[in-house]
Amino acid sequence: MAKARARTTSRKVKDRWKAKNWYTILAPSLFNNVPVAETLAETPESLIGRVTEVSLQDITNDFRKSHIKLLFSVDKIEQNTAHTQLKGSLLTSDYLRRMIRRRKSRVDGVFDVETRDGALLRVKPFAIAEKRIQSSQKKLIRNVMKDVISKEGKAKTLNSFIKDCLDGKTGSEIYKHCKIYYPVKRIEVNKTEIIRLPTVIIEDEKPVEKPEEKPQEPAKEESEVSTEEEITEEKPETEPPAEVKEGPVEEELTVEDLEKTEKPKKKTKAKTATKKKTSTKKTAKKKKEEAPES
Repeated sequence: MAKARARTTSRKVKDRWKAKNWYTILAPSLFNNVPVAETLAETPESLIGRVTEVSLQDITNDFRKSHIKLLFSVDKIEQNTAHTQLKGSLLTSDYLRRMIRRRKSRVDGVFDVETRDGALLRVKPFAIAEKRIQSSQKKLIRNVMKDVISKEGKAKTLNSFIKDCLDGKTGSEIYKHCKIYYPVKRIEVNKTEIIRLPTVIIEDEKPVEKPEEKPQEPAKEESEVSTEEEITEEKPETEPPAEVKEGPVEEELTVEDLEKTEKPKKKTKAKTATKKKTSTKKTAKKKKEEAPES
């Protein structure tokens, strides 16, 4: 009996928490492998498949994204770090309650989309109208949602599509197409679930970097120098033909041409002289007319 009691006491004394180790959980490459949380586990194998829920505000430090929750599942472990994959995203319940009010209609949709890299997603968007709308209008809005989501999913990879959903670009794109049928107040993606991971590795397109302005300045100076050199080289080529043209012009001038050029000057002088004579005659007549009257 004493031996059995000693065994039970020894078992109770063992602390299972001391046998566990701490592991840091990292976000996937879409979020730059940021450390998200820490967890305890006895063996690294027990961590695989564990799901952690994190707010997007904790990753991006943007308080405007506090209503978005991300779900990460552990898939690989290296030493004391656990690498994860994105399982899905959803909006908080209080955020949804703030938008939905009385005398307003809500349109929900559930669509399965296959991306360009072979991943399968289940997307759940929702729309809110300012008034109560008919079922036919709701059907049209759902069809627009389906067309836009399927079109964007086929043209983009998994990472780029999820990034657009979190940034609100897909919601704004659906909003533009829904305006034709009914002026919807707001459209957002409520939930996303990753059913199948991508089968093909496709790198996302990087944004094109604009060339810097500073290295362009020396190029301008070189162009200015080249233009100045061209001008100096062209000057001697243009000057000699000008002298050649002036020579024959002077030789071609004859005496008759010179007389023609001088004649109009004489005429102008004669005209001025005649004008003076006529003016003197008129003044003389006026004086003669005024004399007898006096």
